[in-house]
Amino acid sequence: MVECLHGRLGSRLDDLLRLAALAAAAFWAPAAHTADVDVAMLNVDVAVVFAVDFSSSIDPKIADLQREGHAAALTSPEIIRAISQNYLGCIGVTYFEWSSPGYSRTVLPWTRVCGLEDAEAAASVIRKNGDTGYFRRGRGGTSVSAAIDVGSLLLDRFPGNAMKKVIDISSNGENNDGLPVQPSRLNAIAKGYTINAIAIPADEDPKQPLASYFARSVIGGSRAFVMSPKGPRDYVTALRRKLVTEVSMNFDAHIGATAAAALLSPMVADIR
Repeated sequence: MVECLHGRLGSRLDDLLRLAALAAAAFWAPAAHTADVDVAMLNVDVAVVFAVDFSSSIDPKIADLQREGHAAALTSPEIIRAISQNYLGCIGVTYFEWSSPGYSRTVLPWTRVCGLEDAEAAASVIRKNGDTGYFRRGRGGTSVSAAIDVGSLLLDRFPGNAMKKVIDISSNGENNDGLPVQPSRLNAIAKGYTINAIAIPADEDPKQPLASYFARSVIGGSRAFVMSPKGPRDYVTALRRKLVTEVSMNFDAHIGATAAAALLSPMVADIR
């Protein structure tokens, strides 16, 4: 699928202004666990932005897969153990859904997760407020560039300090709406952010797998990688392994050989 421009290049400023407003809303929206937390208390080892596709191609089955998958991964024993073994023992997470430029919504504002109780509270918000896939009309296409832009703005506005900052994209398609990916991708990488991705299992052309597109055109930054689950049952496993890798400061102690190999360079890790 070829990337396409939606409207004139002169609309770039308008798009960025809309994205800034959306990111500001995500920053200031009431959180389940952080509404009254002092800014200084939001220092974490890793800040992760979950950027989840809710374009018109995301049906209820895929919506459930993403929503429940992220909630389950966040509360898994492997994630809690990885968080606890870091320097500060806390991560920052936010979860937003995206489609076309200007179409995104915050599900979970920035939240500090320092253990199972925090993770369960964040997961509960994701399960309650995440997309169900039943109201897809008018959402438009898949703008990976807009997802990266919003993710970058959220990391710019993270209310504390983080030793590592990650944009974590989940999608079932290539960039087919809005501006090209590369300017957004390079801007995020220049800020020191890492862009990782997970390709949602789908019927696709075996000669042009989505994971290869992500590896070639989307991910970037330090130890960037793509997870490529082979089926719906593998999606949660892939998410869990990906999140363990992302939140672990001492990654060698936490991940298996397959995922570790994926960290050596921008690569695809197959999950079966």
